[in-house]
Amino acid sequence: MPGFDLPRRLAAEALGTLLLVATVVGSGIMAEKLTKDVALALLGNTLPTGAILVVLITTLGPISGAHFNPAVTLVFALKRNMTPRDALLYIAAQIAGGIAGTVLAHAMFALPLVEASLKMRTGGAQWLAEAVAAFGLLATILAGIRFERAAVPWLVGLYITAAYWFTSSTSFANPAVAIARSITNTFSGIRPVDLPGFIAAELCGAVAALFLMSWLLRATDEVVPIAKEAQL
Repeated sequence: MPGFDLPRRLAAEALGTLLLVATVVGSGIMAEKLTKDVALALLGNTLPTGAILVVLITTLGPISGAHFNPAVTLVFALKRNMTPRDALLYIAAQIAGGIAGTVLAHAMFALPLVEASLKMRTGGAQWLAEAVAAFGLLATILAGIRFERAAVPWLVGLYITAAYWFTSSTSFANPAVAIARSITNTFSGIRPVDLPGFIAAELCGAVAALFLMSWLLRATDEVVPIAKEAQL
């Protein structure tokens, strides 16, 4: 991003991912403490996540682009909007920030700072759900940037809020967040052994979105107005 050097951009990516994961994990812990109703607990996890995404993308987006997600960074690297070196550094910052976010959430609730999750999330249906979640997220971002850049924070926040409920995986859609959630044995956790399937599905969904949206969003001058066509 023009105007901000690489260290500041990396700091923004790490901070944003930290706060995102702290919100996901912390709200999950709070929801579990407040209710035994799983649907209500999921709602208590969903709304803060969507809300914090709007805040983080709005405030940190002008610095780093507000990726907070290796799948997003991969897509922008494939689009050649950033160098491979910068992309790798972004991803490292996101993963480090996400892990720190889980540790911070645990510290706020007086839990062990790191605890491997025992929550099973695996199988073809959940992998498909993660691919769909990541596909939709990247499609939303790419179309939002193309048509209504100022609305992207709200579009992403609203999409993730919806995807929590229409995907069987509750829409991680983010490899850095998935890694961070593997070290919390709480409501939002995922077993470390289940990570490879989730991450592979997320990256496949993101790349599929890039290919489709690159075609879909490419305007052409080949469309002839019907009225003119009729005159030929």
